Amino acid sequence: MASSSEKDFYNPSKGHLSFNEMIDELLEYIQQDPEVFYDVIVGCDSASSDFPEFPLVVVALKTGFGGRFFLKKVSYQNKKFYHWKTRILEEVYLSCELALNLREALEEKIIGLETIPNYQFRYIHADVGENGQTKEMVKEVAGIIRGNGFELKIKPEAFAASNVADHFS
Repeated sequence: MASSSEKDFYNPSKGHLSFNEMIDELLEYIQQDPEVFYDVIVGCDSASSDFPEFPLVVVALKTGFGGRFFLKKVSYQNKKFYHWKTRILEEVYLSCELALNLREALEEKIIGLETIPNYQFRYIHADVGENGQTKEMVKEVAGIIRGNGFELKIKPEAFAASNVADHFS
């Protein structure tokens, strides 16, 4: 992960944010309405290319009322991805890394709050599914994600990866 002072994340309403600013905005959002349940989700996608960009997203859903997202694009200047499977694995590794950092940062900030937000953060959305060529990777991806302490959502339920992140790939 990049330094917390770099403005790596983007939100359409708030503009460019550092990791810490993104955490603060996310926390402020999931505290807005204590009666409503929030889901925090991480996902990633990439375009078919030897040198793809990896849009990572953090999505906060306010159950029944829409949500917000924060986007970070990761690209490598000197790392070539020759095979689609390698690209999928990179998406999963980046998602896990962000999710672990995000969970730790949220837990640290929530400790000092008077009221604990009504949310869950347990899913990583991966751009794999039971149909198409990615079906052979579902078990491998599930193992990586579960091994990092999260649960997997795959297509068509993996909207953070296959819709939000995909829009920016």
